[in-house]
Amino acid sequence: MGCFFSKRRKADKESRPENEEERPKQYSWDQREKVDPKDYMFSGLKDETVGRLPGTVAGQQFLIQDCENCNIYIFDHCATITIDDCTNCIIFLGPVKGSVFFRNCRDCKCTLACQQFRVRDCRKLEVFLCCATQPIIESSSNIKFGCFQWYYPELAFQFKDAGLSIFNNTWSNIHDFTPVSGELNWNLLPEDAVVQDYVPIPTTEELKAVRVSTEANRSIVPISRGQRQKSSDESCLVVLFAGDYTIANARKLIDEMVGKGFFLVQTKEVSMKAEDAQRVFREKAPDFLPLLNKGPVIALEFNGDGAVEGCQLIVNEIFNGTKMFVSESKETASGDVDSFYNFADIQIGI
Repeated sequence: MGCFFSKRRKADKESRPENEEERPKQYSWDQREKVDPKDYMFSGLKDETVGRLPGTVAGQQFLIQDCENCNIYIFDHCATITIDDCTNCIIFLGPVKGSVFFRNCRDCKCTLACQQFRVRDCRKLEVFLCCATQPIIESSSNIKFGCFQWYYPELAFQFKDAGLSIFNNTWSNIHDFTPVSGELNWNLLPEDAVVQDYVPIPTTEELKAVRVSTEANRSIVPISRGQRQKSSDESCLVVLFAGDYTIANARKLIDEMVGKGFFLVQTKEVSMKAEDAQRVFREKAPDFLPLLNKGPVIALEFNGDGAVEGCQLIVNEIFNGTKMFVSESKETASGDVDSFYNFADIQIGI
């Protein structure tokens, strides 16, 4: 007595014509669209303007190498990007989930956002940067940094797809692996530097379809002063808790404070636990503990004479009913800022 299934397989085989071969099994991974590496690289170009439109890279790795006098625009999110042996190029990179690595490049101007940023064996780069972790330079010189400043309609969604927060930007906190005694291998661009003078909006017909703006008040990433010298010894910490309008409220508060002459020093988005809140908010912590489970908090540091009072007035007038932490006085504000950002840097691993 044989197995029923073996008989059926035998019958199927006998019913198949002699010249018909058995079809190979199809698996889900066999049906995926094949990736051509050439679609994800620019190599050996000279005196060209090239780019990729939103949706055409979709999280793949990208390579830029051996390009000279080129304007290169990647208007999409990527996994990682490596830029090798490029000279006198203008480069825009949409959000990169992992690392951006420049190697052996000269005289390039760039705007980019990434999780990790590293430069090795490079000379004279000017970079408008959004970076979630501490940027690193190595065996390089004359590297200048400014804060990321760019907008197009798809950019906010690309930040989310890349897993990046627009509020986690350590663009000015540079670590030099190979410092030279008596010299500084990196510096900050002038505060009034105009990003379009460095990385202009593309003019080719294809890339003009992306509706780009470099106006400061439209930038997806809030423009912060970073580690520039503060204009005042008075700062104010504001912490917004997760909710439906948290990002919109943070942007509105930044616009209002900057419009009144105060400076945005730094921002951070991070999750907090009860013990973190106790340490940062001290006696006010019980008011905020129930809000911590809703998601990450967004912290903003403003600077300028009268920053604490100015911020309290705006919060009370515009955000009345929305629970926020705002420094109570000039005397306690610096401690608030230090407590929160020391905690946040440890949490993120900077």
